[in-house]
Amino acid sequence: MSDCSGIPGIHRRRRPLRRALVAVAATLGLAAAVATAASAPANATAPAPPSGWTQVFLDDFDGAAGSGVNTADWQYDTGTSYPGGAANWGTGEVETMTSSTNNVALDGKGDLLITPRRDASGNWTSGRIETTRTDFQPPAGGKLRVEARIRMPDVTGDAAAGYWPAFWMLGAPYRGNYQNWPSVGELDIMENVQGLNKTWATVHCGTNPGGPCNETTGLGNSTACPNTTCQSGFHTYTMEWDRSVSPEAIRFAVDGVTYQTVTANQVDATTWANATNHGFFVILNVAMGGGFPGAFGGGPTGATEPGHPMAVDYVQVLQSSGNGGGTTPPPSGNRDAYSTVQAESYDSQSGLGTETTTDTGGGQDIGWIANGDWALYKGVNFGSTPARQFYARVASGAVSGVSGLVEVRLDSRGNAPIGSFAVGSTGGWQTWKTVPANISAVTGTHDVYLTFSSGQSADFVNVNWFDFGH
Repeated sequence: MSDCSGIPGIHRRRRPLRRALVAVAATLGLAAAVATAASAPANATAPAPPSGWTQVFLDDFDGAAGSGVNTADWQYDTGTSYPGGAANWGTGEVETMTSSTNNVALDGKGDLLITPRRDASGNWTSGRIETTRTDFQPPAGGKLRVEARIRMPDVTGDAAAGYWPAFWMLGAPYRGNYQNWPSVGELDIMENVQGLNKTWATVHCGTNPGGPCNETTGLGNSTACPNTTCQSGFHTYTMEWDRSVSPEAIRFAVDGVTYQTVTANQVDATTWANATNHGFFVILNVAMGGGFPGAFGGGPTGATEPGHPMAVDYVQVLQSSGNGGGTTPPPSGNRDAYSTVQAESYDSQSGLGTETTTDTGGGQDIGWIANGDWALYKGVNFGSTPARQFYARVASGAVSGVSGLVEVRLDSRGNAPIGSFAVGSTGGWQTWKTVPANISAVTGTHDVYLTFSSGQSADFVNVNWFDFGH
C-alpha cells in the first residue's frame, strides 16, 4: 500500500508453516469485454483469456455464505504487523487484522467480503489476505495481467473517514524478510481512501525516503471510476506488465481505460531490476487509518461507520508468452554457463525468499529453501564443449538431522536431474562453502532449474551463486 515507510531491519527468521501452492491452468473463460464488466451482475464470471493468453490463477469466490477463503490459494495476515515487521503494517493504520469470518467471508453469491468492524471500546478489526503463490511475473518477452472486479466499501463523506481498501502486489523477496521495502517492488493496482470516487495506481521501488521512485509517494496517478462511482458499482481494476516492449512497461487500468503507465527508463537499471526481477504475490485488504487517509483528512473518527465491506467478485492472473501461443518462448541464450550465475537472478521461483548475504562480494542469496522449492534460470548457454561439473555456493544452519539435495534439471522441472549434491548444516545460514557435483554432459542452450528435495519439511539450505565447468 502507498505508505510503507519506517520498515525496520529484522533478524533472520524461519518462515511460517507452508500452505499448498495451487496453479489453476484453464482455457475457460470470459469473452465479455472489460469495458462492460461494471454493468455485469454482482457475481459475474471471470472473463476467459483472450487469444494468446493463459489463465494461471483464478478465484471466483464461490462458496457457502459465511465461509472463509480457500487456504490453498490464500493466507491470512493477522494482527498489526508481519512477524518481526514494522508496527501497524508499516503504514500507521489502526486496525487489527483477523482471520475471523466477521471480517473476511464469502457472501454465498460469488463475492468475497472484507469488512472493517469497530467494537464497543472503539477498537477496529478488518481483513487482509495474500496469495500463497509468490511467482506471478511475465515470462521473458511476454506479459502478465492481474485483475479483479471490485466494489469499494459503499460509504462516503464523514462516514468514510479512514477507509483504505486496496488490491495490490508485493515482490516475492519481501515474504519472510519484511525489511527490504521498497527495493523489492510494490504494484498498487487499486487503492482508495475516504470514500472518494477515485482509484489510485502506483509503483513503489528504490529507497525510502525519496530515491528514484519518490518514496513514500511512489510513481502513481489516479482517476475517477467510469459510469458509476467506485463505491456504488463493481469495476474491473487491472495491471498489465509488458516485457514485449522496450522499455518494459507496467500499465494500470479501470474498466479497460489505462490511466497510469510506468516504464523501465523512468528509473535507473539497478532500481528497476531489483523491483521486477522476481515473482510477486497478490494482496486484498481494507485498512483503517494510516498515512494515505491521513493525506486526505485522516480518520477513522467518531463519525466513521463500521461494517461497510469491500466486495471482490473475482481475482485472476493471465500470462502471454509474447509469441502468440501461450507457451514459454525458447531459451534466449542470455546466460553464460561458465560465468557466475547469481542465485537471486532467477526468472521465476516457488517457495524462496532473498536476503542480504555476508558472503564475499556481498549482494543477496536465496533462502528459506525446503523440500519442493525451485528456481528457474532461462537461456543458459553451455556452448559446444560439454559441461560435466556443477558448482554451487551454499550455506546452512539446519538443525541436526535435517539435510537435502540441490538438484540441476534442464528445460522442465519434470525431467530427471542431470546431477545433484547433498547438503546439511555448514555451521550457519551465512557460513558459506562451494560444493561441486558431477553432471551428465551438457551442450547447447537450456533453461536450468535448481530444485530442492528433502525428507524433512524444514528449511535446509541457502544458495548464493552457481556455475558450471568442463
